[in-house]
Amino acid sequence: MKIAISTEGDEVCPHFGRAPQFSLITIENNKVLEKEVLPNPGHSVGSIPQFLNSQGATSIITGGMGQRAIQFFAQYGIDVIMGVSGKITNVIERILDGTLEGGESICNPGAGKGFGVEKIHTEADDEYGKNHNHE
Repeated sequence: MKIAISTEGDEVCPHFGRAPQFSLITIENNKVLEKEVLPNPGHSVGSIPQFLNSQGATSIITGGMGQRAIQFFAQYGIDVIMGVSGKITNVIERILDGTLEGGESICNPGAGKGFGVEKIHTEADDEYGKNHNHE
């Protein structure tokens, strides 16, 4: 299995879309075979789930994400585990010993475009906030 972890430094990034990198961890027979850290390819609608799918990810571990992102991951058959925080090494240990537990999203979706090679402006950016009451 290959697990993607939204990464900021050596910690789980609270929001997958604003993560500077993604750690891709390949695990077989309960051992880490490979760990690769890739830069965020750019945050446009659906681009990160597509990118992680192309890298062979079967799960994404993150602090949180919005419902729309969860739906994109589901389209690729990628399991979403949210509510995770802490050092990447500790998260990997919890995966291997079977104690990693997800929970509620710990981020505020939609607040910013995040990191990535390109900051792509999308129609979703134009629509953000139009249907929300800001006081």
